[in-house]
Amino acid sequence: MCNKYGGDIPGAKGVPDEMLNEASKSGVSKINVDTDLRLAMTAGIRKVFVEEPNAFDPRKYLLPARELIKETVKHKMIDVFGSSNKI
Repeated sequence: MCNKYGGDIPGAKGVPDEMLNEASKSGVSKINVDTDLRLAMTAGIRKVFVEEPNAFDPRKYLLPARELIKETVKHKMIDVFGSSNKI
């Protein structure tokens, strides 16, 4: 998504969800997903800047970016790590 909206980061990618899922099932207790979160944030900001080039208020362009981070975290916790309904 970052590249779709003007980014030039062809090699940036996180660890595939399948590998993260296997790691979580294997008992790995700490799994980093920072790259995925940074890509989500950057993609959200870039999207707003491309679609609304006059946007300059951080409240305007950071809100969609924060929502993408929330969606990414939710996806990782529920779909990848199987942490749904666990405390």
